[in-house]
Amino acid sequence: MPYARLSSYYFFHFAALGALVPFWGPYLLERGFEPVAIGGLMAILMGTKIVAPNLFGAVADRRGERMPIVRLGALMALLSFCAVFWSEGVWLMALTMAIWSFFWNGPLPLMEAVTFNHLGARVSRYAQVRVWGSIGFILVVLGVGWWQQQAGSGVVPIAVLVLFGGIWLSVLVIPDRPPGDRSSGERSQDHDEGEPEPSLVRHLLRRREILFFLAACLLMQASHGAYYAFYSIHLEAAGYSQSAVGALWALGVAIEVLVFLRMHWLLERFSAHALLLVSLALAVLRWLMIGFLVEILALQIIAQTLHAATFGVFHASAIHLAHCYFPGPTQGRGQAAYNSIGFGAGGALGSLSSGLLWSGAGAAWTYVAAAGFAALGFVAVLLSKRRHLGAGL
Repeated sequence: MPYARLSSYYFFHFAALGALVPFWGPYLLERGFEPVAIGGLMAILMGTKIVAPNLFGAVADRRGERMPIVRLGALMALLSFCAVFWSEGVWLMALTMAIWSFFWNGPLPLMEAVTFNHLGARVSRYAQVRVWGSIGFILVVLGVGWWQQQAGSGVVPIAVLVLFGGIWLSVLVIPDRPPGDRSSGERSQDHDEGEPEPSLVRHLLRRREILFFLAACLLMQASHGAYYAFYSIHLEAAGYSQSAVGALWALGVAIEVLVFLRMHWLLERFSAHALLLVSLALAVLRWLMIGFLVEILALQIIAQTLHAATFGVFHASAIHLAHCYFPGPTQGRGQAAYNSIGFGAGGALGSLSSGLLWSGAGAAWTYVAAAGFAALGFVAVLLSKRRHLGAGL
């Protein structure tokens, strides 16, 4: 298995996320954009995940190969991002962000499928590859936080451009891997071997447990909208320095790294369904702590450690379920559905709603709404009718 090459992709992809998520909002604010506009622009980053993963996944599943499409997407993201430096005004910035985020978001679910195919029977070890994404995020958050404090927010797009270049170089050396044979225990019990793949995908998406699973993913990511769009702004308004903001972001992901390293142990001992419930419950607590107790550093440290659960445990459990729910030739579209509905529709909903609430209702009630999304996600998981799809589900 090309462990180092797979890990390098996750390193650069999530390092770029580390330059974007904590610092893009303050960068846009410094360029003169209003909070409502920032919420809308951040929603574009999430919204392209609705279309791009499905389009990339459909093309890859139809062609029977993934890496050539991943490489094209990485190159187009790198080239189109250059327009950020000359984009003035909300509409031009929106168009620019829509283009480069489309090509940046599209390849990720294909890489998830390729990674799982390389892992084969060792799917519980996925987190040990994915952890390098968290390491990249931490290093960039700390580095860009320090650099931004020295030189201003103009360094943020420079950092993102360099990291997009790293993504493109990393995918050039990753070999493709078609879906392998799935054991009978891993197959969906509703899977008909003779059923055409597009029809099978539609059939899978009508299943009760999959619908509730995807709804929970959407709601969890919607709950993160205020965090991704306004957490840095919220901290700076409360008096935290840019270095402290970067350190708090890095802390959350550092604790997440420890979870990823032990995620295979958790999945071998607890069901992915139970881990989703715990993650959603802790998300409710986390958003209320951020919304109402931002001035208390000790509680913000605790809130950031909960990122290990609200993102790390949730994502690893969810992607494990998505891999099992969508077998064989449906892998690309299955991972695309998880990414587009959860990170795409959910992230866009969270960013838009938080942007609207921030100026009107205020920060505290924006995070109350985030906690409400997570609580609804908890209910969605409880309402799902689980069926036996394999061990650890």
